[in-house]
Amino acid sequence: MAEAVQQALKRHGVLLDAEALISASAIAGSVAAALPFLPRAQRLAINSARGEWPVLASEFFRAMTDKVDQADSAGADSADEARADGTGKPASRSVPEQASDLQSMLIEDWAGEVAGSTYLEEKFRIPRSTLHRWQRRGEVVALRKGGRKHVFPVAQFIDGRPVPGISEVLTAITNPRLAWFWLTRPCAELGGRIPLEMLREDMIEDVVGVARTLS
Repeated sequence: MAEAVQQALKRHGVLLDAEALISASAIAGSVAAALPFLPRAQRLAINSARGEWPVLASEFFRAMTDKVDQADSAGADSADEARADGTGKPASRSVPEQASDLQSMLIEDWAGEVAGSTYLEEKFRIPRSTLHRWQRRGEVVALRKGGRKHVFPVAQFIDGRPVPGISEVLTAITNPRLAWFWLTRPCAELGGRIPLEMLREDMIEDVVGVARTLS
């Protein structure tokens, strides 16, 4: 990733020192990891604004700097939020607490692209019978939408099958909404990485081990 960022910057006549290059690479990697989980409409909007990316990037960095400054100034007032065990570290919110408002949100607004069984059969060649068997066995994330209808996050499939490790995570976090919410967000216990991306890299034991501690 660092080499790709460096080459892209050279084409624009920009040279970065080592520290700045590492930061730029990390940001580029985070953006690349987050894009697949955005709703299709948002991804299309981002692509259509390609000519405005430099301006949007500048606005992003200004907002990020302001946020860091505000966090630093508020640090002295956060003592009452520290852990009761006396470590002085902020207490991390549990998965249910983080996802407590999911029920009132549209699935597409937080889960990324989702699809029904018909679409998955046509586009991914996953037979409905196979999909429903996976669902019954807890081998695939199925999100209830409306009454009895379920939709399936598209990002969980590789080559027409669920990403390895999905079933183990669902065993540890039995609520599918909470499981998918956790799988698609950066996790502090995993070094800020996104659990689903780690499953795609066959880092199943690392992800499942953390998921089990959340239950």
